Amino acid sequence: MGQRAYRFFDLVMALFVTVLIVSNIASSAKIVNWGVSLLSVRLAFDAGTILFPVSYIFGDILTEVYGYRRSRRVIWTGFACLALSAGVFWIVRALPGDPEWERYAGQRAYEAILGGMSTGGIVLASLLGYWAGEFANSFTLAKMKILTRGRYLWTRTIGSTLVGQLMDTAVFVGIASLTGVFPWSLFGTLVLTNYLFKVGVEAVMTPVTYLVVGALKRLEQEDYYDYDTDFNPFRLELRA
Repeated sequence: MGQRAYRFFDLVMALFVTVLIVSNIASSAKIVNWGVSLLSVRLAFDAGTILFPVSYIFGDILTEVYGYRRSRRVIWTGFACLALSAGVFWIVRALPGDPEWERYAGQRAYEAILGGMSTGGIVLASLLGYWAGEFANSFTLAKMKILTRGRYLWTRTIGSTLVGQLMDTAVFVGIASLTGVFPWSLFGTLVLTNYLFKVGVEAVMTPVTYLVVGALKRLEQEDYYDYDTDFNPFRLELRA
């Protein structure tokens, strides 16, 4: 396959990775309570849920315009950057605190707010949930694009999100609960609330996705179909 230079691919990748890392930091920092219940389940979500669905919108855009192969490279780039950020937070956590900082904040504050980004449970949950969800999302969208012959974009953006977000949410909350990051009493609440919220954001943002996809296809002169793509997620390529 010949290599092409794209004007906006690197920009979309940078935005994707930024959203991914910021949302994971927010997830470890706070759990937000909606103050309402659905089917007797109290609706609450980790704060990263507010931003994380945007990464799936970027994932949809990448696969729809540039194809699964290039999206796979971005997913692995995000995986590596998320692992790197966790490593940095672990190092910061281990470094001795300044006495003045210990007086007004202290190690306990760091552990409570940012410790999750440097402990095995949240890092493992984030990495595996992200990996499973993003690849499921990209694979589903690429296959649906072929089945629909490129029509009905909304069916594959929402359809792929239904699959990807279910994988991501279930894996993330499950592993986080198993490792003690979240109490099991919140498992049903977090899975249901996160899933509904993320899918809802995707549905609401569909008009924006249409605009961005249409603009990128015109500007990049690309509308990739994955007819002959190797969908092995572990096949890494250095170039887009």
